[in-house]
Amino acid sequence: MSAPATRAGRRRVIFQAGHEVRLLQGTSEFFPALIADMDAATDSIQFETYIFDCTASGEDIAKALIRAAQRGVDVRVAVDGFGTGNCPAHWVEQFEKAGVQWQVFSAVRQIALLLPRHWRRLHRKLCVIDDGVLYCGGINVLDDYYDPNHGQLEFPRFDFAVRAKGALVTQAADNMDKLWWRMRAFDDARKRRISSAVADLRAAGAAQGAAKRSTAATRGMRAALLFRDNLRNRSRIEKAYLQAIGSARQEIIIANAYFMPGGKLRRALKLAAKRGVRVLLLLQGKYEYFMQYHASRPIYGALLEAGVQIIEYSPSFLHAKVAVIDAEGDRPWATVGSSNLEPLSLLLAREANVVVQDAAFAQDLRARLVKAIDEAGHPMDRDSFARRPLRERVLDHVASAIMRALIWVTGNRY
Repeated sequence: MSAPATRAGRRRVIFQAGHEVRLLQGTSEFFPALIADMDAATDSIQFETYIFDCTASGEDIAKALIRAAQRGVDVRVAVDGFGTGNCPAHWVEQFEKAGVQWQVFSAVRQIALLLPRHWRRLHRKLCVIDDGVLYCGGINVLDDYYDPNHGQLEFPRFDFAVRAKGALVTQAADNMDKLWWRMRAFDDARKRRISSAVADLRAAGAAQGAAKRSTAATRGMRAALLFRDNLRNRSRIEKAYLQAIGSARQEIIIANAYFMPGGKLRRALKLAAKRGVRVLLLLQGKYEYFMQYHASRPIYGALLEAGVQIIEYSPSFLHAKVAVIDAEGDRPWATVGSSNLEPLSLLLAREANVVVQDAAFAQDLRARLVKAIDEAGHPMDRDSFARRPLRERVLDHVASAIMRALIWVTGNRY
């Protein structure tokens, strides 16, 4: 009898008390808080991001890292090889001169992305400072009014992050340690520095919470940090969503940039709507990428038919990956992170989400989402959606078919 209970327990999110978690919206709130903590750092900064772009306010983050390294702080920066690509030479020179350590996760040229093994990206956005403060969310090092593919934006990108203290910091630091040393080992092996590669692998295996790192107190917010990777944490974020949606009693609000959930998540949302839960989806309404824009749309019809409300956000790019459930109830649930509800995030990428059980936090997030819906949202009408032009419907189904074929190529079912 004990074994099934143990396995069931492992599938559930384990919340710990004693956390301080603050919601940050956009780079206007996120960057100043992050830079202030970086400027106060005395020991270490661990930083991971998908995109590191030094345009406009992104330069402020780069300079803060340089300042920290110059005063002796151990600064490690890991970026994704596709999302960031090659760092400009003058920044590489400044980082090296200051002592900023820089690692690239799976450096790859675009043509190599034809191979499925290169689709596993480092998509999470994490920063741990002095083993005492954690930043996690969907915001890259990228100015909210700038996009690498679209240039200057009229309105800021819509996104969120959190600043947290408590036991989550140790968990994040340990995970980042392990990935850092594995990346170092791979780089050494590629350069045929075998003894260094072995030493790096040993360091990765030995990475665990140090005594100096923060521990949770008995009071404070209840929170959990969820990772998605291709080893032990293949579906933790998706299962957390499923559990929360399945337990919802009053309201579900999800804001997601690239929305193409699998069958289980779609069924959970439809069942919630049918049992009387108000289900609101705030989704991308501004065209950004062909696949992400069109591939998700064939599933909208069934969701609308079930009573799910779909709101499109179009003033700027919606990049948020957040959700809040029953914010006004006795069991509020909210998540902020890097994981989209689509196959690249849920099946292939490294992701990280913070989940919080706290009424004030959930109500804060809900208020910001409702404000965006009221001020800039465009409700999708079921009949109008069904009558959309033939060309759009064809593009939607073509993109969906391509996405499903790509998933099949990776050996995954979705």
